[in-house]
Amino acid sequence: MRILVSNDDGIYSPGIAALAEVASEFGTVRVVAPDVERSSTGHAITASRPLSYRATNIKGLTAYRVNGTPADCVSLGAYHWEKVDAVLSGLNIGLNLGNSLGHSGTVAAAKQAALLGLRGIALSAPSGAEPDFEPFKPWIRRVLQLLLGDVRLPLVNVNFPRDPRGLMWARASVRRYDGRIVPVKDPAGRTLFWSTVVPIEDADAGTDRWAVEQNWISLTPLRLDPTDDAQLQDARDAWPLDDALAMAVSPGTSSPEAARSVRDDESEASLTKA
Repeated sequence: MRILVSNDDGIYSPGIAALAEVASEFGTVRVVAPDVERSSTGHAITASRPLSYRATNIKGLTAYRVNGTPADCVSLGAYHWEKVDAVLSGLNIGLNLGNSLGHSGTVAAAKQAALLGLRGIALSAPSGAEPDFEPFKPWIRRVLQLLLGDVRLPLVNVNFPRDPRGLMWARASVRRYDGRIVPVKDPAGRTLFWSTVVPIEDADAGTDRWAVEQNWISLTPLRLDPTDDAQLQDARDAWPLDDALAMAVSPGTSSPEAARSVRDDESEASLTKA
């Protein structure tokens, strides 16, 4: 099995070394990760400049550092190493629960794998757990034994509490936050701003956050399609538009010219027009 390992904490994070070490028990590992920390970059990709791909050393493993985002690293890693079986992202220093899925670079690397038709698994540990990840390794091993052996789950987000009691399947915890902006002054007297993410609602039972609060390792299957199917149907029933006409008069598969035109409209990058 070929296992590509990435993260958003950077190539020299102790978390990625710990994950790669355990992953080596399940197959051949290659590490491809950002050259510096890229936390909270979400699923950003680099389209306005070229990327570098430079060899480095991570505990004797084949490893490369990239001057790009976590998603860039997965794309480059898969390009340079054909027939990758799975992509592991982590071990992140800091949990990625609920709303964090939207801005997490760790989760984005796993999502990029799924977009490429590969299996992606994001794994996160509590902030402050570094540099000693030894207590987590048996649990990482147990998670990988479960997920790497079954191809039916293409994208999974995993979070480890400080003192795990076991594993459980959980849905993502979606809560409202205060979202306050806090102004501060720098030494020169200039105004700067911090944004806060303090939750104003408790976690519901059965969610990933609740699971970790109760010291269970949460495993959350994710999907790439964010469409709310129930609301889509409700909208069609409440406000009929031209859906039926569009399906009746439009071909099921767009022409190459139409598809190319829309691709060009998605981005100003010249590469999309090649």
